[in-house]
Amino acid sequence: MIIGVGIDVAEIERFGAALERTPGMADRLFVADELLLPGGERRGIASLAARFAAKEALAKALGAPGGLRWTDAEVFVEESGQPRVRVSGTVADRAAALGVRTWHVSLSHDAGVASAVVIAEG
Repeated sequence: MIIGVGIDVAEIERFGAALERTPGMADRLFVADELLLPGGERRGIASLAARFAAKEALAKALGAPGGLRWTDAEVFVEESGQPRVRVSGTVADRAAALGVRTWHVSLSHDAGVASAVVIAEG
């Protein structure tokens, strides 16, 4: 059963400018592994913007409650290339209260916009 669906978009250039303008913002939004590619290089702005959109979409799928911590949701990619989300803390608590057992995530970025869709399934 679908418990919630969220979608969000982020303008890549604007998101990149916000990261440059606000020291420490990336550390407040992302866990360390999200900032790096599997080879250890720094992840590009378009990819980070898509992950940010996924976190916003995830919050919407949970009903957009206050008090969720950005770093309590981690977007990662399986070896197959499929994006996934791992939740902990505040996000895991809200998901458990709603009966979420499975997450479905889709990420995209093109033409200066990053987007994400998240489906919470129980």
